[in-house]
Amino acid sequence: MVSNLIRYGYAPLLLVGVNGTGIALAGAGASKVWLLALLAATVGASFVAERALPYRREWNAPMGDSRRDAVHALVNETLILGSVAAIPVLAAVATVADLWPHRWPFAFQVVFAVMAADLGITLVHFASHKVGVLWRFHAVHHSVKRFYGFNGLMKHPLHQTVELTAGVTPLLAIGLPVDVASVLALIVAVQLLLQHSNVDYRVGALRYVLSLNEGHRFHHLKWAGVGDVNFGLFTLVWDRLLGTYTYDPGRQFSSDDLGMAAKPCFPDGYLAQLAEPFHARGACADEPVDDDQPHPAVPAHARDDIDRLL
Repeated sequence: MVSNLIRYGYAPLLLVGVNGTGIALAGAGASKVWLLALLAATVGASFVAERALPYRREWNAPMGDSRRDAVHALVNETLILGSVAAIPVLAAVATVADLWPHRWPFAFQVVFAVMAADLGITLVHFASHKVGVLWRFHAVHHSVKRFYGFNGLMKHPLHQTVELTAGVTPLLAIGLPVDVASVLALIVAVQLLLQHSNVDYRVGALRYVLSLNEGHRFHHLKWAGVGDVNFGLFTLVWDRLLGTYTYDPGRQFSSDDLGMAAKPCFPDGYLAQLAEPFHARGACADEPVDDDQPHPAVPAHARDDIDRLL
């Protein structure tokens, strides 16, 4: 019974319960401290659910990455919160015209902000797999060897800044209110938890529309080109338009499928990961490169992923 409650209730609890509570609090003018408390409680619930109903039990065991991931999460969430606090100053610089739909119900304003941010962040994410300089920074996120909630905030802070800028600048240009930005920050954090969660939850047909863990695991497949799919943060709408959507309900994942096959020696330490994009060839500098075979062999199940994409 508990397993079924988590399997079918976990995603609605976060998507509707937590996000809805955040909208209600901000819409009523509550202190931002309440949003922080709500986020902390959500993180705690996420860890409990991962242990009660894991997709892969072994992904709950640290791989020498717990402290590093906690630092990534602390630094990147602090940057997000700092950006929200700076909204009044940023708006004074970036607002072109106050076209914000202030008369809309507050919840509709938040949904509008989420959809607009989803487009900007998705496009930068897509470009980060195509443009070399962006990939250098985004590779930090793809070095993970297990798939669990904190992976969502395991990002190079410079890359996260680029993503947030792309998602929020258009909103600032039309007068994004601070209260809406505060809820947007909460919803982004909740979405990253859901998207990378090790909880074996179910959302039915919504898995074809929302960018959640079932679909996002395909994005973390380690073989070059195979993981260039399902870029959306909140939805899979833009992936369908870009032709980058994929899903196979029978596909199973393990740590052997994650990471970067072309760069298996990506550094594990936090500071080393921050420095890695600035190295000429990074941690693989001492490894010989065979120009005739630039990438490791792709196993049969990964070839099936490639065939599905084609």
